[in-house]
Amino acid sequence: MTDYTKNRKFLKIINGTHFAFVGHDLNKGKDSLAFYTSGAGTYTLNDSVYTEHLQFCSDRAWEGNDFPFHILIQNDTLTQTGIEKIEKIGVNRLNIERYVRVKNE
Repeated sequence: MTDYTKNRKFLKIINGTHFAFVGHDLNKGKDSLAFYTSGAGTYTLNDSVYTEHLQFCSDRAWEGNDFPFHILIQNDTLTQTGIEKIEKIGVNRLNIERYVRVKNE
């Protein structure tokens, strides 16, 4: 499993019909850890199964794929767990994402 939080920061926005995410490295792209990703699309939610239908992605090979996740919401934390699988590019991995709600100040 890959840790996507080391030296990186992510933001995910979910509204009633769509989701979007963006992530980047914390060194402003100035070293070998340079990283940027973004994506968006629609989703469905059936009980605790949240499925992202990825329509836009900075890595275009990911577009047009569906990713089902089991979700758990505890207090202000969303955890989604699922397998990301795209045969044509050799992706088949467990993905666990945890997001803490941003508090308005």
